[in-house]
Amino acid sequence: MRVRTDCRYFDGYKPCRFGRPCEGCPHVDVPAARVLIVNLDHLGDVVRSTALLGPLHRSLPGAHVTWLTLPRAVPLLDHVEGLDRVLPLDPTTGPLLAVLAFDLVLGVDKSLQGGALTMAARAGERRGFGLDAHGAIVPLNPEAGELYRLGLDDEAKFHHNRKPMTQLVCEALALPWQRDPYLVALSADEADGVARWREEQGLAGGRPLVGFNTGSSDTLRYKRLTVEDQAGLVDRVAGRCPDAALALLGGPEDTARNEAVARRAAAPVIQTPTEEGLRRGLQMVAACDVVVSGDSLGMHMAIGLGKPVVAWFTVSSTVEIDLYDRGARVRAEVDCRPCMKRDCEREPKCFERVPLGALADEVGRIVDP
Repeated sequence: MRVRTDCRYFDGYKPCRFGRPCEGCPHVDVPAARVLIVNLDHLGDVVRSTALLGPLHRSLPGAHVTWLTLPRAVPLLDHVEGLDRVLPLDPTTGPLLAVLAFDLVLGVDKSLQGGALTMAARAGERRGFGLDAHGAIVPLNPEAGELYRLGLDDEAKFHHNRKPMTQLVCEALALPWQRDPYLVALSADEADGVARWREEQGLAGGRPLVGFNTGSSDTLRYKRLTVEDQAGLVDRVAGRCPDAALALLGGPEDTARNEAVARRAAAPVIQTPTEEGLRRGLQMVAACDVVVSGDSLGMHMAIGLGKPVVAWFTVSSTVEIDLYDRGARVRAEVDCRPCMKRDCEREPKCFERVPLGALADEVGRIVDP
């Protein structure tokens, strides 16, 4: 039996999706190039990096694309168009990279681990970021120089840069940037589940739902509001948008926080499930008509799903986030941001200086223009 191991659909384990012999099969598809994306950064960064797939396929039509990421990020890449294979980083990664051959490896992460994997892969060409023999992160192609220098110069990064991170990364990888959207997708069953959930919450008649993503990574805890301010924001939005339903969004790390916010808020809120995994969280974001969030995974999920986002910014840069002309950015009222600091001795803290009224007004302009 003659088989086509070079076909996009053949894996040698079981019949392919077409269920027929390779010889004479009209569906044989030999990729024009094989590409590996190495992206192990924070979950929100993985969601944002899906915006690279459009430029990649314009640059290399018909490419077979493999994405190497952390196991916890794998669900975020389910059903993403233009992605052929997702590899979770695990003990088999080293042996796989020793065997698999790629025409192009794209090192998205400026990290020790990501850089090492980018350099370890068998590649005809590497772009983005890798490691040198000293363990230092280095740019692998001239186009990566701009983003590399921004990482070494806070003044340039925070005060002079005018490009969103989607553009910076795309250009660093020498791909044709055209402000491509994120590629985040629900399955048909998941979309049906969202519709059923909205019906169960009494939202089938078109009543708008405003979702509040309350958390952020513990790495940058200053990105989130205090529980008191989060509850105050909920109440301000309830006053500004009296016909809207309100929901609290988040993951397992936000369960107790959301319960505390719900107790303190005067307005009634829907507590969405937070313990059922990333795909369930994505569905809850998809159920919302507007999402209010700090710079976090929930914000990136909402951007990826095409939702209007009203985002507050404390330590991070507003310039680096592209809301794709949907929603608004609101900055903390301090003169020291952005800084990306994990700890700070200054008072008041930036997360205590987010203008809640401005956030509520921006939500109102979307819900009741």
